[in-house]
Amino acid sequence: MKIGEWANPGGMYLKERGRPLRPKAKDKHLGNVRIFFHDCQEWEWIPRRFDPYRALATPRNVRSLIHPDPRVIADDVWAKLLWAGINFEASDLPPKYFKVGAKARLPQYPVEMVRALIFVWLFAGLRLDEIRRLRVGCIRWNSKVHTIEEIPENSQDAICLLEVPTNKTSGAFTKPVDRLVGEAIEKWEKVRPKQPPALDQKTGEMVYFLFSHRGKTIGKSYINSSLIPMLCRKAGVQESDARGRITCHRARSTIASQLYNAKEPMSLFELQEWLGHRCPSSTQHYAKITPTKLAKAYSDAGYFGRNIRTVEILIDQDAIRSGAVIKGEPWKYYDLGHGYCTYDFFDQCPHRMACAKCSFYAPKDFTQAQLLEAKTNLERMMQEIPLREEERAAVEDGLVAVEKLCARLLDVPTPAGPTPREIEGKIRRELPVLR
Repeated sequence: MKIGEWANPGGMYLKERGRPLRPKAKDKHLGNVRIFFHDCQEWEWIPRRFDPYRALATPRNVRSLIHPDPRVIADDVWAKLLWAGINFEASDLPPKYFKVGAKARLPQYPVEMVRALIFVWLFAGLRLDEIRRLRVGCIRWNSKVHTIEEIPENSQDAICLLEVPTNKTSGAFTKPVDRLVGEAIEKWEKVRPKQPPALDQKTGEMVYFLFSHRGKTIGKSYINSSLIPMLCRKAGVQESDARGRITCHRARSTIASQLYNAKEPMSLFELQEWLGHRCPSSTQHYAKITPTKLAKAYSDAGYFGRNIRTVEILIDQDAIRSGAVIKGEPWKYYDLGHGYCTYDFFDQCPHRMACAKCSFYAPKDFTQAQLLEAKTNLERMMQEIPLREEERAAVEDGLVAVEKLCARLLDVPTPAGPTPREIEGKIRRELPVLR
């Protein structure tokens, strides 16, 4: 089945006719058929010969394609929209009609109302229905003050609390919003003409809607069809991006994602309360980690550094130029911190993380090592060495892992030949006996 089949020729989705159905549409169609046969069996119109929810279940390969997609607006586009909303003026309003007998043009809504709508959309993170059903007096300030004039600039008391009406997932609740939202709403309430109450279809109450003009609330399509395109023109951005049209709900997704990825982010349960969700699983759809934060977390985890260690190497250029390298004299020195290793294939030595101090080892307090450090023609370079599992454990876990590594290598020969056990026994025999 394709888009537009078995449908009214003049219906919706004219530009998408003939394309394959999306996974969500397939699931909806199958769901409708499941409910139809379930109701027929429940009302005893047909006998129960099969289970509709099992026989008409959505295939797994289709269900795997259905996933949350909050469609976050890009940071640069959102920043331009914020700038356009903060700097919105009366001259940015499009004219709606002419005054009778005059040349003055009047916009559809007063500029104070439009500015309040813009700030609510940009900062409050509300659904379209919640914005339309906001009531007069929906904001209040910190309990110590009552109006914006009583709050000093950049004060901690400049917290605006917004009363959100009953919505599809929860009852009425209060959420903190930016100070700009409260200022814009108060300015609109001061010039808002007196209007009769209207019926709230969701609660059945007669209320005074905030965004109402000439006795009518704003239309359902006003924000998506007029307000947002007006902001996009002022901001100089396209009305659509790679994720689709910029709509009212995309602002909610963007704000939730930015609050979750902030430097001091909101927790999942705090974000759930702020968005007005009933369960955390709904909030997880909006709490999308940005690639920047994910890249920082990956970098902080140190995956590459966990498997690679860098060691400093000293190259004795005098030994190379004089030809002493041919005679077998050392020319490359690996800095171990407590001494130098002159073994050319140090990265292949099994004792590199727990040096057995064989004949290739030169302690730093030794005369030869001190002369080496005093040379002016040394070339210093860094070499990355991959770590084995037990070596990585020794680096991360500390002393216990180092002791286990040393015990395992006790009978492994060093590059010079003898094992660490033999070297230790030789050192003990050479120690003088005190009487």
